[in-house]
Formats: sequence, C-alpha cells, structure tokens
Amino acid sequence: MTYGGLCAFIVGGSPVVYIMVAIVAFLLFGNRLPSVMRSLGRSVVEFKKGVAGIEDDIDEAVRSADREVKAKKETSDV
Repeated sequence: MTYGGLCAFIVGGSPVVYIMVAIVAFLLFGNRLPSVMRSLGRSVVEFKKGVAGIEDDIDEAVRSADREVKAKKETSDV
C-alpha cells in the first residue's frame, strides 16, 4: 500500500475507519492523549500563522512590483 492509498483510506473512509484510528490512538497514547491532542492543536495553529505570514509576504511583493511597474510607466510617459 502506498502513502496515497493510506491517505485515501483514512480521509475517504467510513465511520468504522475513524473508530479504528481512535482506538489505535488511545492504545498508543492512553493517559497522555489529551496533552498530545492539545500539542497537535497548537502545532496546527502555528502552521496556519506561518502560512498566513508567507501569503502576506507574497501579497506585499506583488504590490511592490505593481508600484514599480506603474512608476516606470509614468516616467516613460513623461
């Protein structure tokens, strides 16, 4: 089974698949499961902040390039 097949198995699965995943997680992490889930949530939040920062940088670069193009166009028109 490839990784793509495994992801399709988990994402597109039935409720039985989700129950199996929950049981495996409970067996692996047991008492630590709440702290593991809390850490996972924090990781997702940090990842989203990082992606938003990259999007902001890209938007600023595009705006800067647009300003440069407008400035060159205005100087060539004069």
